[in-house]
Amino acid sequence: MKETIRIIGIDPGLRRTGWGVIETLGNSLRFVASGTVTSDGEMDLASRLCQLHDGLAEIVHSYQPDEAAVEQTFVNKDATATLKLGQARGIAMLVPARAGLKVAEYAPNAVKKAVIGVGHGEKQQIHLMLKVLMPKAIFKGNDAADALAIAICHAHNRQGMASRLAALAG
Repeated sequence: MKETIRIIGIDPGLRRTGWGVIETLGNSLRFVASGTVTSDGEMDLASRLCQLHDGLAEIVHSYQPDEAAVEQTFVNKDATATLKLGQARGIAMLVPARAGLKVAEYAPNAVKKAVIGVGHGEKQQIHLMLKVLMPKAIFKGNDAADALAIAICHAHNRQGMASRLAALAG
């Protein structure tokens, strides 16, 4: 008998960290919740990271996911911005890991490919496909939508991994 798996997807950012929770049973996906954890740009970096940590910890505690997925950081031209994003990403990985969850990582192109079928696409395409895949999904803004897409990417990839492992064992 298959079991329902609850997945949290996290789109890390220093100003806004998106999160999305879905459930998967076989090939079916069900929207649970989504939102954004924000930090106060007027505060020092350490305080902002604490805000992200505390906000994500509350989400993980409230929704009790079984697994987590985080988007990998891309490197941009501004080294300082990339470093700060990396620190926010560390928080996004730490919170679920501290809660005992396995944390998977996915490149942005892999997320897009899992949701819209190609590795490059516009945010609007992701939004439209989220509504096709999960008609009851509610998300405000790109960060929450991206987090749901990351969770969907993990749902697709974890099924593939389970099938490959079963084939090897059988």
